[in-house]
Amino acid sequence: MERPYGRFHHLPVALATLGHEVRVLLCSHRRIQATTLERDGVIWSSHDVLALGPRRLVATLTQEAQAFRPDWTVGCSDAWYGWLAQRLAQHAGGRLAIDAYDNYEAYMRWNLPLHWKWRQSVRAADLVTAAGPQLAQRLQSHRHSGHAVEILPMAADPGFVPMERTVCRERLGLPQDAPLLGYSGSWTESRGTHILLECFAQVRQSRPDALLVLSGHPPAEARAAPGVIALGYLDDALLPVLLNALDVSCTITADTAFGRYSYPAKLCEAMACGIPVVATATAPVRWMLHDDPKFLAKIGSATDLSRRILEHLPAERIDYGALPSWTGVARQLDALLSASSL
Repeated sequence: MERPYGRFHHLPVALATLGHEVRVLLCSHRRIQATTLERDGVIWSSHDVLALGPRRLVATLTQEAQAFRPDWTVGCSDAWYGWLAQRLAQHAGGRLAIDAYDNYEAYMRWNLPLHWKWRQSVRAADLVTAAGPQLAQRLQSHRHSGHAVEILPMAADPGFVPMERTVCRERLGLPQDAPLLGYSGSWTESRGTHILLECFAQVRQSRPDALLVLSGHPPAEARAAPGVIALGYLDDALLPVLLNALDVSCTITADTAFGRYSYPAKLCEAMACGIPVVATATAPVRWMLHDDPKFLAKIGSATDLSRRILEHLPAERIDYGALPSWTGVARQLDALLSASSL
């Protein structure tokens, strides 16, 4: 509610635009007061699990769902919302849909009871959607009957469009003449980001003028590395500006339980801006980039990553062809909900 973004915001809003009556139930864990508001044709309400406790939270959400009486209850975000959506659908009537954009079982691998509940909700759902074919295949392995898992791809938010590079660099105080590489995202073992600094050091052997621009809160060793510009956390409105300031955007994933089913939003955003990308070639990333070798580097190879980056310098804008949009994805979901209701 504070930072409308991505799949959880744009799909409900687009469905409302298509004529659906939409209510979104959100859960927080910051001991904040419950909030309900209407925005963009959608009713949004948020309740806090630490303020209410788990039992009261579930009871409150159940009451709201019963009062709304939806034709469809859609569970998304993570595994917790799978079993919660199943419960709400059972108590409020209507059908159950489960939407997944990641392998949620990779988030807390030790929480086996939650994973079992998640798989039960996937099996029970009238409709299951996934962000790509690899994840769809995994979810399908949990279903023994019913409608096959459908694909609803990730997309960039509407603000990610091509902008003039020099203007963007000026807005962020970045040098105009240096090659700028960028990475935005988490620094975790499951994403394989440990190779990024090694890769950048190799790039600087050939292009000592190259700079690596980082946003967010990278580790101290990254912020201290030669040639790194750490911008810290940027306002959401500046994220498209940052991407458009770059010569090359890097997407790092790994062959892990997370990476094998990850469809990076940051990759969608860079492509929407027409920025050259270099990405580690996991199966989901290859699918997103149509297996185009000039954008792909071997998984875990800093040398291959640096080679691909250097091939893109000096950088030119890339036409990636037709890309998914949240409006188009919402139309797909609308058609699936309508067909599954027959």
